[in-house]
Amino acid sequence: MSRAGKEKEREGEKLIVRNKRATFDYTLDDRFEAGLVLLGSEVKMLREGAAELTDSWCAIEHGEVFLKGVNIPVMPGAAFGHEAKRPRKLLLHEAEIEAIRKGVEREGMTVIATRLYFKNGRVKAEIALAKGKKTVDKRESLKEKDAAREARAAIERARGGDRGRSPAPRAARGEARPNPRRPE
Repeated sequence: MSRAGKEKEREGEKLIVRNKRATFDYTLDDRFEAGLVLLGSEVKMLREGAAELTDSWCAIEHGEVFLKGVNIPVMPGAAFGHEAKRPRKLLLHEAEIEAIRKGVEREGMTVIATRLYFKNGRVKAEIALAKGKKTVDKRESLKEKDAAREARAAIERARGGDRGRSPAPRAARGEARPNPRRPE
């Protein structure tokens, strides 16, 4: 199962792509849901699940928010195509734009896209105010991730969830090899 499949889908939402590097590189704060102004060929490519958010970020220009760095591949054979990495306008309320502007100016944060998804047939972007992590913080995140993985594996072993795996060799379990000629 893919990572996107593991994330719980909310009612009426279909995940397109998630920014996997966001939580590793940044500490995420406030999140906002925004609509996107897209062309037809972009929507068709998103329905196929083709997009990349890794290098995406948002900028406020003339009181409007634009999503930049999102790669939506060009649709082959489209009569009226689009540029793959063009800036895309986000649809937000004035109060949300003001909250984002204050976060960027006062607290020195940046705005990144964390995921793209369809909600009731419309493409939405989840954006978040984020503060960059230092290398030490990234190492700490990796340690926490490894500890959580080991804990899940230990719980699975305790439940007897060896689904599909062969049991450990008898010598590793401390058992003697049975003599096939002599009945036990």
